[in-house]
Amino acid sequence: MRREISEKRKQRIDQVLARRQRDLTLVMDNIWDPHNVSAVLRSCDAFGVSDVHLYYTISQWPDLGRKSSGSAKKWIRLNQHVDAPSMVEVLTREGGQVLRTGFSATARPVMAFDFTRPTAVILSNEHRGTSPELAALVPDEVYIPMQGMVQSLNVSVAAAIILYEAFTQRYRAGLYDAPSFDAGELAALRAEWYGR
Repeated sequence: MRREISEKRKQRIDQVLARRQRDLTLVMDNIWDPHNVSAVLRSCDAFGVSDVHLYYTISQWPDLGRKSSGSAKKWIRLNQHVDAPSMVEVLTREGGQVLRTGFSATARPVMAFDFTRPTAVILSNEHRGTSPELAALVPDEVYIPMQGMVQSLNVSVAAAIILYEAFTQRYRAGLYDAPSFDAGELAALRAEWYGR
């Protein structure tokens, strides 16, 4: 039996869905730590990301508990992939740009990218870096300029900073002012979310 949902909760769901960004996404590339994954999903929810792509070929998808940040997973669609070329093809449809985090000589700072375009950012395992098969397909690297002695941030912190830059650009461009899903998609999402 389906439980009743209050009007206040319906309004909140409607407001959140109206601001979801269908063309801004992250790819989790074999990130095994469940705390990091949960924190990334929480940031995705906070900045209006509707979908996250999971590329797990050498690590198992971590078991996410129902703790505070783990609960964000129920508001994000998770798309699983094991084939790099087909995933990148999905992400580049309709002119989408795919970026990966990294520090090569050609990497550019996060502020140098136009996040008002359809964008996917690959976040990789902190120790191994981007999977070689993905790196071969995605030449554009993004990094967060560091002013201290350490070279990089924890993957979940990096995700939040990248998403905040994307949010700032998109907010200024008015992309959060109108739904990015069409009326039919919004109706389907509402029906799904009302039941959660």
